[in-house]
Amino acid sequence: MTELVGSRAASIQKLEMQMRDLSREQNPKQKGTLPSDTITNPKAFQEIPGFAKYLKDLITKKKTTKNEVVNVTHRVCSIIATTTVQKEEDSGAFTIPCTFGLRDFARALCDNGASINLMPLDIYKKAGLGMPRPTSMRLQMADRSIKRLVGIIDDVLVKVGKFLLPADFVILDCAVDKEIPIILGRPFLATGRALMYSQRNEIKF
Repeated sequence: MTELVGSRAASIQKLEMQMRDLSREQNPKQKGTLPSDTITNPKAFQEIPGFAKYLKDLITKKKTTKNEVVNVTHRVCSIIATTTVQKEEDSGAFTIPCTFGLRDFARALCDNGASINLMPLDIYKKAGLGMPRPTSMRLQMADRSIKRLVGIIDDVLVKVGKFLLPADFVILDCAVDKEIPIILGRPFLATGRALMYSQRNEIKF
């Protein structure tokens, strides 16, 4: 009886060894390496929000949206439904009527990109503003040419509406633009604490 039990135990052990050898032949693996097939972690997918997982499937091409109704969350709906800002056209330059010296101007250009107040020589002569002080300053024009200034006239009182604002003007020998003869730059706008409203093309002092 003892011999019979021992024989059966040996047979079972031998069968287990054969099964183990067969398994190794079917799935060969080198020592110190990881399995080539990555097993998906189900817990990680449970932690991914439904919409994020849906996007992940689309990116990895595991899912297509052809003829499919997609349910999205309230948060995603809010993002999609957000109204985009309407693009506006160019409202044009900021111009104001002003008066200085003996001249009234229907339109003076308010240029927030200019660091000086500019007056053509012909306008200066007709305004009766006195003698300008000399300067070695030069201006680089839009065409990259360099212009030498006639001079600078200080503390010119410019009337804008009910306000009188002092301004220093750079005098340049150049052609006069009949529509917008003078330029009021940042120094003047800062002095008058001007507020520009681009959408309505308005400027307030």
